[in-house]
Amino acid sequence: MSDAPRVLIVKTSSMGDVVHALPVASDVARALPGVAIDWVVEESFAALPRLHPAVSRVLTIALRRWRGALAAAATWSELATARRALRERQYRQIVDCQGLVKSAWVARWARGPVAGYDRDSIREPLAARFYDRRVAVPRRLHAIERNRRLAAEALGYEVEGAPRFGLTAPALADAELAAFAAQGPFAVLVTNASRATKLWSDDAWRAVEAALAARGLASVLPWGTDAEGGATRDRARAMRAAYVAPRAGLSQLAALLARARIVVGLDTGVTHLAAALGAPTIGIFCDYDPALAGVSGDAPCVSLGGAGGGPAAHEVIAAVERLLDR
Repeated sequence: MSDAPRVLIVKTSSMGDVVHALPVASDVARALPGVAIDWVVEESFAALPRLHPAVSRVLTIALRRWRGALAAAATWSELATARRALRERQYRQIVDCQGLVKSAWVARWARGPVAGYDRDSIREPLAARFYDRRVAVPRRLHAIERNRRLAAEALGYEVEGAPRFGLTAPALADAELAAFAAQGPFAVLVTNASRATKLWSDDAWRAVEAALAARGLASVLPWGTDAEGGATRDRARAMRAAYVAPRAGLSQLAALLARARIVVGLDTGVTHLAAALGAPTIGIFCDYDPALAGVSGDAPCVSLGGAGGGPAAHEVIAAVERLLDR
C-alpha cells in the first residue's frame, strides 16, 4: 500500500466531530478501491480513526497542548516532527472536513491539493482561503452528510446510501471492565457532558436506570474528569443496579460500548461513538438540534429532545423499551 494513491482526511477534534467524519473512510474505500487513506487527528482522539479498517495511517498532532506551551523547545520539536510526517508522502487529495483556520493550516503542511468547504458553508470563512478547491455544502444538513458530500465532491464520486461506519471494536483488555461485562447483558448510561446546558436531571437518570434494571440489565456509568467521577458516583448511589466504571482510555471505552445491549447518553462524543460502534443508542439532546448532529450508526438509533430542552424521562424509557424489544 505504500505506493498506492493516497488521500488525507483532516478531522482533528472534537470527539463527536471525528466520529461524524468516519463514514467518509467507508465511502472512499467503496468508491475508490486501492486508494490508501491517511487521517490527521489530535493525539487524544487518535484511537478513533484507528477503529476503521480502511484507515491505513493515523498521524497525530497536539495543537491543544502545544498552544499552552509555546515557549517550550519540546513543543517546536514535536511540531516539526508532525510537519515532517505529513510531508513524507504525496497525496492525490487532502480533504479538510474540519473547516477551521487551524485545520486548514495543518492541511497545508501536507503535499497535495487541499479541498474544503466554501466560505458560505464553513464554520470559519477565513479558512476557505487556504483551499485549492472550495465545495458548497448546505449548512443545515447533518454533520455526517456534510462530511460525506465534501469528500465525494473533492474526490469525484457519488454519495450512495445511508452512512456506514464499519468500525472494528478493540478487545476488552481492562480486567475490571472485562469482569463486569462477563456477568451478563448490560446498558451504558452516558450521564456527563462538557457543558452544563447538555446535562439531564439526576431524577430522570434514576428513572431510566430503574427501567433498565427491571429488564434485568445492570447499567455501567463511565466518566472522564475527576469532577465527573465524583458526580457520577453520587448519581449512582440512588440507582438500583448501577456500576461506576473505572477511568478508561478511549480504546477500552470503545470496547465497552461495542458490547453494550443498549446505550443511553447525552449529546457527547461518547454517545456518538457508541452508535458508530453498532450499539443500539438513544441520544438525549438538551441544547442542540439533533437534525444537525443526531446519533447515527449501523444499529437502531434514536435522538430525543432538541435545542429547546431535553425529553421527559418517560419518552426515553419508551424508546428504551422499543429498542430492546427489537
